[in-house]
Amino acid sequence: MASEGSAIKRLKTSPITIGTHNGHFHADEALAVYLLRQLPAFNPSSLTRTRDPALLKACDIVVDVGGEYDPANDRYDHHQRSFAETFPGHNTKLSSAGLVYLHFGKELLAQNLKIPEADEKVGIVWEKLYKDFIEAIDANDNGISVYDSAALSAANIEKRFHDSGLSIASLVGDLNGNWNDPPSPPGQPPQSNEDAHFEAASKLIGEAFMRKLMYYAHAWLPARNIVHAAYAKRNAYDPYGRILVFERPLPWKDHLFHLEDSSPRPPADNSLVLYVLYPEKEPSETEPQPKWRIQAVPESPGSFTSRRALPDAWRGLRDEKLDEVTGVQGGVFVHASGFTGGNKTRKGVQLMAERAVEM
Repeated sequence: MASEGSAIKRLKTSPITIGTHNGHFHADEALAVYLLRQLPAFNPSSLTRTRDPALLKACDIVVDVGGEYDPANDRYDHHQRSFAETFPGHNTKLSSAGLVYLHFGKELLAQNLKIPEADEKVGIVWEKLYKDFIEAIDANDNGISVYDSAALSAANIEKRFHDSGLSIASLVGDLNGNWNDPPSPPGQPPQSNEDAHFEAASKLIGEAFMRKLMYYAHAWLPARNIVHAAYAKRNAYDPYGRILVFERPLPWKDHLFHLEDSSPRPPADNSLVLYVLYPEKEPSETEPQPKWRIQAVPESPGSFTSRRALPDAWRGLRDEKLDEVTGVQGGVFVHASGFTGGNKTRKGVQLMAERAVEM
C-alpha cells in the first residue's frame, strides 16, 4: 500500500532522508523509522530529528511531526485535530507507527515472506501483527486505555499487583536521556547524545517487531493448515469433538479460536474443544517416543482460566500416585491448577482426555 510518492522516490539515486521530531521520543516514531529502514526505498537513509519546518520540508519522508498526513508526499503525522485514520477492522486511532505499517507493512511482509503482496498469507500476517503488536503502540501514543477506567472503577475492580505499566512502549521511553545527563562531548553536535538514545530505542523496538514478524511468518502461519486439518477430524477422538490431537508441538491457540469464531455454525457449548493433545517434542534418535502432553483450552485468548481444567482430584499429582487416581498407566504429572498434564505415551494421554471430558 506504499504511496505513489514513495514509488517515485524509489527511482532516486541520492540518499533518502527520514525526518521526525527531536526531543522526548516515543515508541511510535522509533518503530516507524525502523520499519522504513527495512525497505529498499529507504535503505540506506539518513535521519533528521527536528521540529524546524524548513528542515522537515527538505526530508524525503516525515513521520510523527509536521501536522500533515499526505501519503502521496510521504507525510505521516497523526497529531492534527482532523486526523481520525484507523487500521481496517479496528477502532484505534493510528500513530505514526500505525500509519507507516498501514502504508508499507504489506511490502515489508512480502519482502520477508518472499511472496507477492497480493498473496493471502501477507494479508493474514499483516492483520495479525497489527492486532498483536502495532495497535497497542497506537493506543499508547494516543492516550487510549485498554479498559474503560470508569467502568472498572464502577465495578470496584482493582489490580492484584503493581505492574509499573511495563510494556514495550515503556522500555522505549526509558531510553530517553535523564534530566541530569552530561551534555554532548565537546566538538559533537548538541543533540548527538539524544540522537544516539533514539537510535538505541528504534533498534530495541524494531528488533522486537522483527522477531514477531519472523515468528508469525515462519512458525505461526505454517501451523494454520495443520490446526485446520486436526480440527476437521476431531470427532475421531470424541463424538462431540472435545479432544484435538496434533502429531507435533505447534502454536495452536490463535488458530483454534479463529476457527471457532469464524465457523458458519459456531460449536455448541457441549462440543467446544476442551483438551489438546500433542507430543512434548519431535521424535529423535535419542528419544524416538517422546512423552505426550494434555492441555486444557483457555476460555479466551490470553486467559489463565480453562474451559474445563483437568479434574481436581488429579491436580498436583505425579507418577504412580497420578496413575492410581486416574486409572491410567504412565502418568507423569498434572499441574496444580489443572491447565496441563503429561503421560509417557500417546495412548495414556488420550485415555486421560477421554476420562476428563466425562468428569
